[in-house]
Parts: sequence; structure tokens; C-alpha cells
Amino acid sequence: MKIEDHILDILQLYEYAMAIGKSLDYKESCDLFLKLVLKRKNLNAAWILESRDNVLKSTYAIPLGKEIEVEKDEAKSALLDHIDFAQIVSSGNEISTMAPIAIDGGITAIFNLQDGGYLFLYSKKDNLTKKDVLQLEPVISKFTINLKACKAFKEQEQLLNNLEVQNKELSDYAHMVSHDLKSPLRSIDSLATWLKEDYDAKLDDKGKESLGLIRSSVDKMDALINGILEYSTIGKNKVEVYDVDTNKLIDDISESLHVPSHFSIIKRNLPVIRGDKYRLQQLFQNLITNALNYNDKEKGIIEIGVQEKNHFWQFYVKDNGKGIEKKYFDKIFNTFEKLENNLESTGIGLSIAKKIVDIYGGNIWLTSKVSEGTTFFFTIKK
Repeated sequence: MKIEDHILDILQLYEYAMAIGKSLDYKESCDLFLKLVLKRKNLNAAWILESRDNVLKSTYAIPLGKEIEVEKDEAKSALLDHIDFAQIVSSGNEISTMAPIAIDGGITAIFNLQDGGYLFLYSKKDNLTKKDVLQLEPVISKFTINLKACKAFKEQEQLLNNLEVQNKELSDYAHMVSHDLKSPLRSIDSLATWLKEDYDAKLDDKGKESLGLIRSSVDKMDALINGILEYSTIGKNKVEVYDVDTNKLIDDISESLHVPSHFSIIKRNLPVIRGDKYRLQQLFQNLITNALNYNDKEKGIIEIGVQEKNHFWQFYVKDNGKGIEKKYFDKIFNTFEKLENNLESTGIGLSIAKKIVDIYGGNIWLTSKVSEGTTFFFTIKK
């Protein structure tokens, strides 16, 4: 063979290889590669059949032609199943039943694309040779990998679209339910208030206590609904990043929570970090609230500090409260999980904290000793 022919073959292989992998769309990837092969090899048609539930279905064809959907019977199995990589066959009746265009003589090269099905290259002029098949082997192998990537991308894209739709439906449902629930709650609270004001002199201590329990239950239900709404909306909006003074943030949280007088909140050199003030406030507030609600000591202590690591801040919120048994360490981050029947708790605060930490690409964990206290750790990327 002349040196010019060798160079031409190499250039042709390079051209084929460059046409593969430019797109993750299945049809576009097939177009880029197979149209080029047909043009360079002077072929008449190319198509791909995939076997699904013992039925051969066309997933791509050029020219488009008819859609193929035929049973993979014994004759077709005998033709296709033993092909290791490629085989050239006469374009007889069996090929005609699997072709999207009318076949009139010629030959067909069939390539096994593994899980991607079978690629058929058809030539009317019998101008496909074993040399052509050998030349195409490396690029067909690359093409097979590209098709797998296209399918994986399509499945992932479909999954993400489904998740997006489901998340929107859940969010809309949460807002709708919260509205429908809050309306009767307001009515109950108003009615209890009117009863206390209008019949205060006539109510005995038991009646006043009952009305107090009603209003307390309404407040608890209202807090639970707000918690569900917060949880469902976290992550819906884009995370804005700017400087946040966590030292001042803790001061603001302490004022808003009206920390009882027997509690001390100690801050340890808290830094200015990059983040979203609203989400960071939710994160710290839920951890501090948890420390307040589960403390049985005469003098409650909550310590908040940080360690600076190479690529992240590692914060901790430490208390001297009741402590948590190790078997519950993972469970408490689940939505609506409570370790005891505390009227002040909704069972959603720690799940909100975890979700916020997840948004920031960090981790949250704890150490604890029963009757001695608990320390929650979480990381925020710098």
C-alpha cells in the first residue's frame, strides 16, 4: 500500500474519533459520527437496533425510514448473538426485516455495541471489507462508550426533572396544607381568648387551666406548621454568599429567643464567615433552642465556638443538659423525631439544621454523655 493511503487512513480515523463525544444527546451523537462514516465510506444507510424484552427496536436510523419493532426469533438470534465485535453478511431477507429502508442486494456490516444494541452499516455496492471493519474497530468501541454516556445522562436528566416536579408539588402541598390548617387554628385561639375574657369570673381553676392547655396546643401546632414550611422551603432559593458576623448573629438570636435567666451563653472568638445570614441564623437558632429545651440543670450553660481548618470552619454548640444515648445519634436528625415528649419541641429543628449544613456542603454530628451534656459539631466551607 502506498504511503499516501496509510496517511489517508490515519486522517480518516482521526476525523472519526473527533466526531465522537461532542454531545451527550443520543441522536446528535449518532448524527455526528454515523453521517461522517456513511460519507467517507460511501455507504447507503446506518441504523441501530436494541433488544428489549426479546424485541428488536430501532433507536436511530439514517435515512430515517420506517420504525423497526420485530421479534428476535431464532433466525435473528442465530445471526446476532454470536457476533463478538463485527461481521459482514449478505443483505438478504433476514436483514430486510430488520432494516428501516428497502434493501435490494448489497452487504451489511453488523457491529455489536454491547448493551447499546447492534449497529448496521449497509452498502448497495458491496464496498465494505474486513479492512474497513478492522479500521472502524477502535472508533466503534469509543462510539459505544459515548452512547452509554448519552443514555446515563438522559436518565439522570429525567430523574432530576422528576425530582424537581415532585419537590415543587411537595412545596405547594406544604403551603396549601399550612394555610388550611392555620385558619381553624386561629379560630380556635380566638375562641379560647374570648371565652377567657367573657367568662373569666365564672370559670374555676380547672376551666382556666383547660383553656390554657387549648391555647398552648394551638401554639405548638402553629410552631409545627411553621417548621414544616421552613423545612420545605430551605434550598428552594439560591444561596447568597456574603460576610456574616457570627458573633453578632448569636447576640441577635439570644435576644429573639428570650433566653431564661438561669442560662448562660458563652461565645468563643466567633469569626466573620461567608454565607447567608437567614440560613445561618436558622442553623444556630435550632441548635441553641435544642440546648435550651433539653436541659435539666439549675444553671444551664451553652458554649458556642469554632476551630479554623484548612478549607472550612468547624463550629460547635455545647451544652450541659440531659445528654443523648449513642443509639439515637443518627435518629435525631430525622424529621419529626423526638426522644421525649417535650411540649416545646416540634421534632423538626435538627432536621432543618442538617438540611442547611447539607446546602453549604458541610457535615453535622454530635458527641454526648447522658446527664452530662451534648456537643453538636458542624462544618461550613470557607
